Amino acid sequence: MNIDLFRKSILMLLIVAILSASAVFVGAAERPGSRSGDNSAAVILTNEDFLPALLKAIDDAREEILLSLFSFKAGKYKDSYPDRIAAHLERAVKRGVKIYIVLETSGNLSEELSMQNRKTGNFLQNRGMTVFYDSPRRTTHTKLIVIDRKLVLLGSHNFTQSALKYNNEISVLLKSPELAGQARNYILKIMQEKN
Repeated sequence: MNIDLFRKSILMLLIVAILSASAVFVGAAERPGSRSGDNSAAVILTNEDFLPALLKAIDDAREEILLSLFSFKAGKYKDSYPDRIAAHLERAVKRGVKIYIVLETSGNLSEELSMQNRKTGNFLQNRGMTVFYDSPRRTTHTKLIVIDRKLVLLGSHNFTQSALKYNNEISVLLKSPELAGQARNYILKIMQEKN
């Protein structure tokens, strides 16, 4: 898939998700400039706005977090943004939240990405998370998180220092049990794909 087609697909997915979301948003992310008590169905998270919203959503999780990610680069620098995410996930595990993570490792792209994701996967497994790797026959380019079967975060943010701190990125946070159920089923399908 060429990059322009991918960008158009992500934009269309974001638009459909926003239009389909339920009318109630529980304020999982207070953003600068937003009104207190705003009951939006969705919140657009650009650039650095994503990380605080994600960390708050992880901290508020009570039962389950599913993640499907193209690139997650944690375990090297304790204060990096990806390592901060890993630390919040680890605290969630200690609270009893079940965490399932799917990472890209197919040989279709760079071997460096596969090695990086496997290192991160081992790092996360050692902290109580269940990690799956996608089928080598298919590239998993998702950046998708489902929390407690009601909250969805999706967009362009990889879990790398560049994406979380420096790049122009956009994601959306949705409160919708229906969309969360669909996204959750999609992640479960990726987990079950065989080699």
